[in-house]
Amino acid sequence: MKRVFSGVKPTGHLTLGNYLGALRRWAEVDQHRADSLFCVVDLHALTVDHDPARVRRLSRQTATLLLAAGLDPQLCTVFVQSHVDEHARLSYLLECVATDGEMRRMVQYKEKSGRERERGGGVRLSLLTYPVLMAADILAYGADEVPVGDDQAQHVELTRDLAVRFNQRYGHTFVVPRATHPAVAARVMNLQEPTSKMGKSDDFGPGIVHLLDEPEVVRKKVMRAVTDSGREVVYDREERPGLANLLEILAACTGGEPQALAGAYASYGALKKDTADAVVEVLRPLRARHRELCADPVQVEEVLRNGAARARARARPVVDGAYRAIGLLPPAAEPVADRVLNAAR
Repeated sequence: MKRVFSGVKPTGHLTLGNYLGALRRWAEVDQHRADSLFCVVDLHALTVDHDPARVRRLSRQTATLLLAAGLDPQLCTVFVQSHVDEHARLSYLLECVATDGEMRRMVQYKEKSGRERERGGGVRLSLLTYPVLMAADILAYGADEVPVGDDQAQHVELTRDLAVRFNQRYGHTFVVPRATHPAVAARVMNLQEPTSKMGKSDDFGPGIVHLLDEPEVVRKKVMRAVTDSGREVVYDREERPGLANLLEILAACTGGEPQALAGAYASYGALKKDTADAVVEVLRPLRARHRELCADPVQVEEVLRNGAARARARARPVVDGAYRAIGLLPPAAEPVADRVLNAAR
C-alpha cells in the first residue's frame, strides 16, 4: 500500500479552499486507498510573528475540523507535528544537506519575506528554512505521495532533491516522494480578488468563505462575489477569472465540469445563487460534525494522542537510520540491569 502524507498549517481559520482543494479528497479518497498520515503542522506557524494562545487554539480547531471533514482515525493517522520529535530531529540533518541558495530561491520565501520587510518587521531564520522542515515532515514517514496545491509543488520538488542527495551521499535512506494534485478546485480563489488564492491567513475578508461560517454568511459572500465584464456566462480562467472561480467552486461541490456548467446559465445571478446553495449544502454535515466533536473534546485529545504514538513509531526508525547514515554516534545501550530496574518501575 502506498503511503501518503500531508499537513495543514494552523495560521488561520480553515476555508472552503482548504476543504475543496485538500480535506475532502483526503477523506473521500486518500485515507481509503493508502496508508495515510495527516498532520497539523504547528511548528510551521512559528515562522512569522504570532500569538501563542491563538496558535494553540487554531491547532485544536484545525484538528477538530480534520475529523469533522471525515478523516477516520481507524483508517488514517491524524496528529500534531510538535507531538512527534522526529520532525525537528530530521530537519536539522536535512539542513546539513540543503544549500542557502536553494532556500532563497523558494518563491514563498521571497513573497513572505518581502511582506515582512514592507511591514517593517524582521525576517525569522525559520521562514528561510521551513521548506527543509516540510521535507522532514514528508521523508520521516517514507511517504510515496504528497497531496498539495500548486503553491506547494516547489517545496515537494525540494524534498525530492534533498532525498536523492542524501541517498547518494550517505546510502539509501529515504523514499523519494511525488506531489499529487486534485483535478478540480485545486486552488479556490478569493471571491473578491479572483486572481488571488483563498488563503486562511486573510482571516476576515469578504472574499474568504470559512468552514465555520454560518449559512447566511456563506450566501452573502458568494452572492457578492466579483464577476467580470460582459454578460455571457463562459468558462475562461485567463479572461474571466471571477466567473471561472464560481464555476470551479460549483463544479467541485456538485461533481460537474466547469465548461459544461457554464452553458446551463444565462445570468450571473442564477450562477451565484446555485453556487451559494451548493456551498452551504457541502459544508452542512461538516459543521454538524464539528459541533459534536466540540461537545466531546476528550475524544479529539485521544485521537491526537494515539495518532502521535503511531506517527512516532513509524518515523523513529527512519530518522534513527538517517542519524546513523550521516555519521552520528549512536547512544550507548542501557545496561541490562538498568533496563530491568526501569521496567519494574
